[in-house]
Amino acid sequence: MTILPAIGAVTEGSGFCFLESCSDGLFRVGENGVKAIAATGDGKVEFIAFADSTLAYVASAMGYPAYYPVHPVCIDKPVRAVLMDLDGTSVRSEEFWVWIIQLSTASLLGNPDFELEEADLPYVSGHSVSEHLQHCVRKYCPDRTVEEARRYYFEHTHRELHAIMEGRGRANAFTPTPGLKDFLLELKGSSIKIGLVTSGLYEKAWPEILSAFRTMGLGNPKEFYDAIITAGFPLRQGEVGTLGELSPKPHPWLYAETCRVGLGIDFKDRNSVIGLEDSGAGVCSIRLAGFPTIGMAGGNILSSGTRALCTAYCENFNEVLALIR
Repeated sequence: MTILPAIGAVTEGSGFCFLESCSDGLFRVGENGVKAIAATGDGKVEFIAFADSTLAYVASAMGYPAYYPVHPVCIDKPVRAVLMDLDGTSVRSEEFWVWIIQLSTASLLGNPDFELEEADLPYVSGHSVSEHLQHCVRKYCPDRTVEEARRYYFEHTHRELHAIMEGRGRANAFTPTPGLKDFLLELKGSSIKIGLVTSGLYEKAWPEILSAFRTMGLGNPKEFYDAIITAGFPLRQGEVGTLGELSPKPHPWLYAETCRVGLGIDFKDRNSVIGLEDSGAGVCSIRLAGFPTIGMAGGNILSSGTRALCTAYCENFNEVLALIR
């Protein structure tokens, strides 16, 4: 068992992998006060532990890694706000977006029969579009570029989303997670603020949200949620993009912005804010933003080796309510 300050006890069975040095070579166990180095099971985030503090190193498939301090967390009641992930946690859509990644890779390969492997799943969900595509380019078609892949991605996305919004297209692409409606109404009735957070671009996230709210009969999502933060708008030739491809989950900025800017809650009050996630990248994002994290079953938290970062792990929304009441 190893103690990582601000995280706690980490065992060999936690899903973490213990390392002798950070992958960028800047830190090594036993040197400059480093007590231990541990990485999430998927290798996306490495934790460098000192005597009384821990740094997180977020790797980047796009070449822009970053270091962040890790803050200790606990749940302070009454809970003031709940920050919720979109894909997987609020809306079941992961299969659809993995399918779009698969279509994009098939287009790059010129092979319409191409299919992703099971081993690809942790790398084509939970991160940014560019990182998903970077994985596929490196593995399946290293002679092509992410920029080419992005062109195919948005071509397939526009076509399929247009078909869905017109009532055609892939059946049951976006469905509310079981129990979501009652959970949201319970939070509203308790005057708990609700923020929706996604690494997805607005043009792909909004049809998901709108579709789910139509199904639940909850009206306009923009009027229901207290804040909605997406990864913005993609950069395309002749258009203006917004920041979002290099700063998504597992970086902390989407969750930090939703809480501090969207909900107006100061960092000192962060323990009264709960984050809900079903992905390893999302769990890291919430924790690095400084919020207690409730992991939701059904995603890749266990397979990504990030369970140790969760304050609690729940099977459904009723279990979440029992924790925050």
